[in-house]
Formats: sequence, structure tokens, C-alpha cells
Amino acid sequence: MRVDAPAPEIITMALADWYRRHARDLPWRSPPGTAPPPPYRVWLSEIMLQQTTVAAVRSYFEAFTRRWPTVTALAAADDAAVMQAWAGLGYYARARNLLACARTVATDHDGQFPDTEAGLRALPGIGAYTAAAVAAIAFDRRAVVVDGNVERVTSRLFAESQPLPTAKQRLYALAATLTPMHRAGDHAQAMMDLGATICTPRNPACGICPLLGRCAAQTEGEPTRYPVKAAKPERPLRYGSIYWLESAGRVLLETRPPRGLLGGMRALPSDIWATLRPAPAPPIAAEWITLPGIVSHGFTHFELALTVHFATVDAACAPPGDWVAVSDILAVGLPTVFAKAARHALDARTVQTQPPRLD
Repeated sequence: MRVDAPAPEIITMALADWYRRHARDLPWRSPPGTAPPPPYRVWLSEIMLQQTTVAAVRSYFEAFTRRWPTVTALAAADDAAVMQAWAGLGYYARARNLLACARTVATDHDGQFPDTEAGLRALPGIGAYTAAAVAAIAFDRRAVVVDGNVERVTSRLFAESQPLPTAKQRLYALAATLTPMHRAGDHAQAMMDLGATICTPRNPACGICPLLGRCAAQTEGEPTRYPVKAAKPERPLRYGSIYWLESAGRVLLETRPPRGLLGGMRALPSDIWATLRPAPAPPIAAEWITLPGIVSHGFTHFELALTVHFATVDAACAPPGDWVAVSDILAVGLPTVFAKAARHALDARTVQTQPPRLD
């Protein structure tokens, strides 16, 4: 039986009181009730946090802000340096958009972020969620901020039975009823913290929730039923090859094209990644050997199975690229999938028996 949630203002007040006492200490935040943090830090953290956890982002954020403490400093940074510093965070289009946005702010806005959702939305790489988050947290604008944590909290508070992603518009409207006119940034971060620490996807700690007795899903007795999710389609499997070219203790790296998957990143040479296993297409004629085993990696929309091929070559005859010492290959900021392939190759180099040659 559907249980109605209580008045939104009661929820908002209880949440604000809890947040004043239990807010997480994060490097991009200001304490509850104090002056908002600089827009640059809010924007940078929100871009980094997309599809990534707080635990993973913290060290990257601190390293970025030490190296590029302002948006104008980031705007002047070398593309390759930023892409290397981003390596490991994934979703590399974010890093390209990060630079484009920083340069737009520096050149078109005199180094100052717009202070409205509409103005922020006009910047490269800033969508509806990020614009709302920056407007609310950095500029104290009343903006409705809805991320995954907020969706989960809201769906449980109101026992919203419509499945995601169809329910997104409905959850936004419900979250809007909770958003106060003032301190909207604190409210948004309180909702995020509640979802991250108490109203978790599994085993929510309802007994210590500040909204205990005010949550329709908890009153129903089935909080983990929400949010209702539509069945996910199975991700297709793609195949490909990666080529380890070694010369005098160095390994060849290439820079991937600026557009597309992992665009602009330094990587080991590779071929196309296709649903039908492609024939090996080495970048140079050589005595190639196929290393045993498969490197597996998951992207958002597909799974990937890679074979790694090895050859010792004359650097003068190799394709253009950067030669990196074998001992440094794991420290140059390769994207995760190529770092996995590099570890696979390094492990195989220690095997005494030679693997079969590439046909």
C-alpha cells in the first residue's frame, strides 16, 4: 500500500539540522552555513565526480588544484599535461571539455564563472546537473540539484514507483518541492551526503536516518525497492589487439586522435575494437609474438577483450610516437585499459617460455 510522505518543509528542516552536524569534510566544500566555496573548485569537483566516486576523486582534485589553482591557470595548461593528470579517472571527454570550458571562462568571461544556471549551461561541457550544482553551491542560487544519490533519497522519501530512467522528470519535480529558497547549496550537499552515507543502495541505515518516520519507503518497510529500475540491456563484447613495440628498453606510445574514445590520450598502439574479432593488423612488419591470456576491460556501453602482441624493433623503422622506458611505463598516466595491457606485457616478459607467433 502506498504511504504518503509528510510535508516537504518538515523533511527540509530535519535534513538541514542533520547536515549542520554531520556534513562530510571534502576538499572542495565549505562548512555548512559559511560562505560558499570558489566556483572553480565546485565546478572542477563536479566534473571529476561524474561517473566517479568521492574516494577516487579526492586525490585527483587535490593534485589538480595544487598544479592549477585557478581557472585561468588551468586554461593556460598544456593539453597533454592535463590529459596525463586526468589518466585513471576515465570518461576522457570530460578532460577535453574541462580545458575547453576553462579557456572559455578565461577568454570570454575575464576568468569569472557566470553565476546563473543559464549562463553556466552556455559553457562547454556543462549540462543541466552541473549548472544547477555550481549555481546552488558556489553562488547560493535556488537550483534543483539531482544526482544519483538525490534520486535515490527522493524516490524513497516519496515511494516513487515509476522506474528509472522514465522517473527522472518526476523525481526532479519532487526534489524541487524540497529545495529551499536560501542555502540551496547546503541542501543539495545534504541530500548527497544522506544518500552516500545513510540512504545507501543496499542496507540503508534507516535506524539512524534523520528522516526516520518521514520516509514513505521506510514506512512501507521496503526502502531498497526504490528507486525502481528498468532492466539494463546486456553490453556487447568487442575484441581488439594492442601492440607492445620495444626497442633498447623503451616502449612506443602513440597519441590517440583528439575525438572519439580516449581521445587525445597517450596509449599503446592498437587496432579497431569490433564485435567480430578482427584479424591482427600490426603497425609495423616485425617478428611478432602473441602473449598468452586476454586483457578484459569494461566501458559504459561495451565489454572489451584484448590480445597483446609483442615485438622487438629498430626504433628508426617504427611508426611515429613517444618512446618511454619500460621501467616508467606504468607511471606515465596511461588510461586504465592500456595500463592493464602494459601490466600484462610486463608480466609476460618474465615468462621463460616463448608464446606462439602471431599468424
